[in-house]
Amino acid sequence: MTFWLIAAAMTVLSAAWLAWRMLRGRSGGQSHAAAFDLQVYRDQLREVERDLARGVLNADDAAQARTEISRKILEADRALQSGQDTRRAPRATSLTAVAALVGVMGGAVALYDHLGAPGYPDLPLAARKDNAELTRRSRPRQPAAEELAASGLPAPAPNPRLEELVGELRAVVAERPDDREGLRLLARNEAALGNFRAAYAAQSRLITLKGEAATSDDFSQFAELMVLATGGYVSPEAEQALARALELDPKNGAARYLSGLMLGQIGRPDLAFRYWRDLLENGPADGPWVPAIRAQIMDVAQLAGVEYQPPAPRAAPTLRGPDADAMAAAQDMTPEERMDMIRGMVSNLSERLATEGGAPQEWAQLLGALGVLEETEDARAIWTEAQQVFADDPEALEIVRAAAARAGVLE
Repeated sequence: MTFWLIAAAMTVLSAAWLAWRMLRGRSGGQSHAAAFDLQVYRDQLREVERDLARGVLNADDAAQARTEISRKILEADRALQSGQDTRRAPRATSLTAVAALVGVMGGAVALYDHLGAPGYPDLPLAARKDNAELTRRSRPRQPAAEELAASGLPAPAPNPRLEELVGELRAVVAERPDDREGLRLLARNEAALGNFRAAYAAQSRLITLKGEAATSDDFSQFAELMVLATGGYVSPEAEQALARALELDPKNGAARYLSGLMLGQIGRPDLAFRYWRDLLENGPADGPWVPAIRAQIMDVAQLAGVEYQPPAPRAAPTLRGPDADAMAAAQDMTPEERMDMIRGMVSNLSERLATEGGAPQEWAQLLGALGVLEETEDARAIWTEAQQVFADDPEALEIVRAAAARAGVLE
């Protein structure tokens, strides 16, 4: 109500002042246009006399100037004596202008009443936080969100060979329900098939089986699979998994990204911006979340009321790999020869890191290769060594830890 009273008072006062000025013109006292002009002409006449005395004007030019100025003085004097304002707009024009002014103001009020939010109260920060918390508590849970997203998720391209392998893996896991490696592989491959619900179910069983040994990456992967199952929505169940992941490792990049996504969805862009800004500026340059953050952080910053310019992309470390000749030679090898070549490359990488050192991405690459080769004991030894090498570099250690988790050496 206060807003309407203030707006109405300002509208009426503005319209009244403008109408009064248009209808009044310049009448009254020395402010009359004719009186003003008369004073100007008299000054001009005195200036002509001074120019004649200085020799700037000759007698003929001075006489002509006097005649013209005197004519103007007589006209201004007649207008002043008659009380008429030679600059007053016609009354019809003034009334038309006033009517148009009132129409425009009235139209603005009507338009605001139709498109605006009359009567909508101010929304202070505390109220916005309360609304966000209410949204957080009342948002859909995982099963309901999956049902809503099911119709909008594109069907994955069929892969008969992968489906056959996953079918065999399901049978193995059913026979050996305590096989941690089998559950880990099942979760990964169910996700590759687009069966995200089955994937996070396998991941959940793996976490239950590990118990207290479950890692931050286990929980963040569980949350990520649930988010994939809902088409990008972070449910309360996923939020709980993210909270556990960050409790075990506050620097878990995937968990921090998804936590920021959840905060943006419930109406807390200020907190989401803090998560994402730190990841973008201080996290690994090749983190899988970096493209998604860059695509959204400007909008999040604007909603948070922050002027922000993302930093220039940082180059990820270049990893060494097989050259073109080695790749060409591998095409003609038997599977056994190709495996021997891979083992030789892994051995060379391991020896180089042991003697020369290397970037955390290279240590992660080595752990990933050992995981694929199922050389778990060697991978565990590399992880132990990496913890010593990167003990003073938490960000680098996080990169290697993620690879160690994928290699199955974090129990």
